[in-house]
Amino acid sequence: MELREKKTLVLGAGKSGVASARFLAARGAIVALHDKKPQAEWSDEALQLKHEKVGLIDGNLPSWLLDQIELVVISPGIPTNSIPAKYVDRKDGEVIGEVELAYRFMKGRIVGITGSNGKTTTTSLVGRILKDAGIDTQIGGNIGTPLIELAESSTGDGWTVAELSSFQLETIKEFRPNVGICLNVTPNHLDRYDFFSDYAAAKRRLFMNQTAEDLAILNADDEVTADWATNLKANVVLFSTAKILDEGLFLRGRDLVCRANGKEKVLTTRDEMTLRGVHNVQNILAGLAAGLACGASPESMRETIHNFKAVEHRLEFVSEIDGVKFYNDSKATSVDATLKALEALGEEPGKIILILGGLGKNAPYEPLANLIKDKVRHLITIGADAENIEYQLKEYAETSRAVDLGDAVRISLNAARDGDFVLLAPACASFDMFKSFEERGRVFKSEVENLKNSAKLKTAQ
Repeated sequence: MELREKKTLVLGAGKSGVASARFLAARGAIVALHDKKPQAEWSDEALQLKHEKVGLIDGNLPSWLLDQIELVVISPGIPTNSIPAKYVDRKDGEVIGEVELAYRFMKGRIVGITGSNGKTTTTSLVGRILKDAGIDTQIGGNIGTPLIELAESSTGDGWTVAELSSFQLETIKEFRPNVGICLNVTPNHLDRYDFFSDYAAAKRRLFMNQTAEDLAILNADDEVTADWATNLKANVVLFSTAKILDEGLFLRGRDLVCRANGKEKVLTTRDEMTLRGVHNVQNILAGLAAGLACGASPESMRETIHNFKAVEHRLEFVSEIDGVKFYNDSKATSVDATLKALEALGEEPGKIILILGGLGKNAPYEPLANLIKDKVRHLITIGADAENIEYQLKEYAETSRAVDLGDAVRISLNAARDGDFVLLAPACASFDMFKSFEERGRVFKSEVENLKNSAKLKTAQ
């Protein structure tokens, strides 16, 4: 892809857009970076690009500029039907995303991982499996490091493990993972997609360029992904925690089993896992399938699984105060993710104090009702969608409204009993109160530690 002197517009001045603009400018493109927010609200890293020959534009884009643009690189947070993207596309300019841009300059092979839930845990796990097996590996994408930043460091004999969101997959054209994983597809981002089928179709794009030389790893227990199994060009490997498969990876009792060509092998057991919950068994089965495909040995993978800890903000144990254990699952930004967290912790009835709320995604909360009725002692709501959550769920558990996350932590300890769990699993985005789910999780952990220190001080007095 020739970039020198190409007139390029990067939409979105977040992490992905900044990385794309820097990459393009370094290769001789004429680059403008645009964001609707005023530049006073841009990050320092974005503003520094003016010293790297990148034009910075906020507010509305003038039509005279759009008339000159040959390439648009669109950030994941910008809808593909935005006016600048549609304008340039109509005049025969190319519109791609940062992932597609990275792919055109990337060397080596790729593991692409998507799904409504479990992406980051599985991406981290696959990366760790390959590194522990001595395989040249780098990790990026939606997990934190933009994929474009890994293009230069990619090698011909190495692997890049990429977490990919539906937003990122909307803008791929040639991107082709050698190994593609879809963990599950459940209602999410319905504030962006008109229909659930549109969201599912974006996820399925992960596999659209694969050939018979590639591998697609799919969840046999998920209605959407299971339906794809017979319609892909790639070789398909299924995984399941609900049934014994003739071919694939599955859970049998406590054993995680691989069956292929009439032979089977126990790869690890639930007793050797540090991660909690059946959903994490699914993540590990998918990770094991990818590890085998990339050349990791069963023995090496077993050791990795035994040592692999929960990723930050994913059902992460924080601390214990007076017999009450606090868990941070701030990444549970959908109803389905919260369901999985409740299932993982709720081994006994009525032992969970659940903190729900934030910026809703237009998805109903009623699917949580039965689990809340069975497993939740007290429900605490926060954020912009608190009233909506209470309207749908307050009859299933005693409910309190918190003014902020610190207040929620204090209420949770007062409501809990010895042996209970306090679970932050909001089922909502964080942007009404925080910059990101990571910030929300860090604030939660800080508030828990503050409460623990206060409890210690009272005890000492």
